[in-house]
Amino acid sequence: MSFINIIGNENIKRLLNSSLETNNVVHSYMFVGPDGIGKKLFATNFSKNILCENKSDSCDSCNSCIRFNTNNHPDFMIIDSEDGKSIKINQIRLLQEKIAEKPIISSHKVYIINNSDLMTTEAQNCLLKTLEEPPEYAIIILILSNENKLLNTIKSRCTKISFNKLTNDELTQFANQNNIQINSNILDLCNGSISKLISLKDYTELYNSLDLIVSNLNNKDIVDVWNESEILYKSKDNILNLLDYFNIIFMKKLRHTYDNKYINAIKIIETTKNRLSSNANYDMCIDNLLLKIWEEFHEDYNRR
Repeated sequence: MSFINIIGNENIKRLLNSSLETNNVVHSYMFVGPDGIGKKLFATNFSKNILCENKSDSCDSCNSCIRFNTNNHPDFMIIDSEDGKSIKINQIRLLQEKIAEKPIISSHKVYIINNSDLMTTEAQNCLLKTLEEPPEYAIIILILSNENKLLNTIKSRCTKISFNKLTNDELTQFANQNNIQINSNILDLCNGSISKLISLKDYTELYNSLDLIVSNLNNKDIVDVWNESEILYKSKDNILNLLDYFNIIFMKKLRHTYDNKYINAIKIIETTKNRLSSNANYDMCIDNLLLKIWEEFHEDYNRR
């Protein structure tokens, strides 16, 4: 069965498998959903099955599958932003040049435009011409997270497939398969994204240290909190993830206690994130963050 090694979005697996089995693949798709949940993996797997010469669920033995597995397939192309900011019209024009040529190995040609919501308006208008009258052998898959950035004329010509973020159980399954050590707070921080989970896998000890900072705050002196929080001062590049992790801890405690101090702590964290985004002094922001949170847990100090 196709997509068997991909975790999550079982309904989409069934949908795409059905289109392959009934030879009902359309010319243009939009794979829409949150970042990091496997949309590109689905698209490349789908492409491989479309191009397979034996039509036998990615046989891995035909010339097409072999060339696909070695990233050397003449009837397949992935287009993405070259600068991380936009996909430009010259990239779409290249697609049009390639798509006009008939397939070399397979009966189809497949083109994936990754992060297609980064296409400039000029690039989208250029692509529209191909979507309006695609060659009978051509299939275009747009991968994106924000469909509001696409022209309505583009969206109206694509079959939309909506992906959901992964559940914590699915993330746990992936973590177990890949020997990644995680806790429930890290799972919540991933917010259904396998890519986020992978990016965090080397920081488990760091996040565990944040749990220690928060534990028993009402019994700690502010100097102790600052000393325990040295890791925050050294984690400038990862600070937004760390602050989000704090929020997760406080949100869980809030659900159990309904204590206003957790609401106030979350507000302090959000204020700190805003100050950091405004390029305020980093160390002073962390100093103030810890002090304000500590004060929330020491009512006697607040009444002085």
